Amino acid sequence: MERKLVKIGEAAAMIGSTPATLRKWESTGELLPARKTKGGTRYYAVADLLALGDVDAPTICYARVSSHDQKSDLDRQHEMLEAYCAAKGWRTEVIRDLGSGMNYRKKGLQTLLEMILRRQMRRLVLTHKDRLLRFGSELVFSLCEIQGIEIVIIHKGEQPSFEEELAQDVLEIITVFSARLYGSRSRKHKKLLADLQSAGDAIAEELGIYDVARPQD
Repeated sequence: MERKLVKIGEAAAMIGSTPATLRKWESTGELLPARKTKGGTRYYAVADLLALGDVDAPTICYARVSSHDQKSDLDRQHEMLEAYCAAKGWRTEVIRDLGSGMNYRKKGLQTLLEMILRRQMRRLVLTHKDRLLRFGSELVFSLCEIQGIEIVIIHKGEQPSFEEELAQDVLEIITVFSARLYGSRSRKHKKLLADLQSAGDAIAEELGIYDVARPQD
């Protein structure tokens, strides 16, 4: 009986991945198309796709920074995650996000949560725990545990003190509220914004952080 073949877009959707990832797996020999036309159109056998069990499910890495000026750090996270997983021999996809750790509506995070709920991954790898979320990461980890998804945190290191964690959280909150107040013509709001920024500067100076994100003129 002739095998049923599907194009790369449908094949990616079947396994909860993307065409770009399938092309990457082809280049590494991890998953080859059943047929490829002279024009480069790839066809995958449905039976091969359905045979991709949990053992062959991808490892998902998640990298995040809060602002555009931290792009170099985002690239470093990406490289570290790929290198770590390559050393383990894991088939990997990296999800990158830009935004506050208190923002639950980031595109990458939404994609990650959907993959967890659909059990379309074998493990989740982070460079540090706080790269996932400032608050609520334990809930995501619990979802992974329920779905049988392994959690790997590369750098656990020394945990920051309660005071340091609290100060970082307060800075995040100040940044969010400052962004919401910025541009308001209300004198009351402008004074509140100035007070918030002064408080943020004081906390940042205490922690030795001098690039606290804030709206710029």
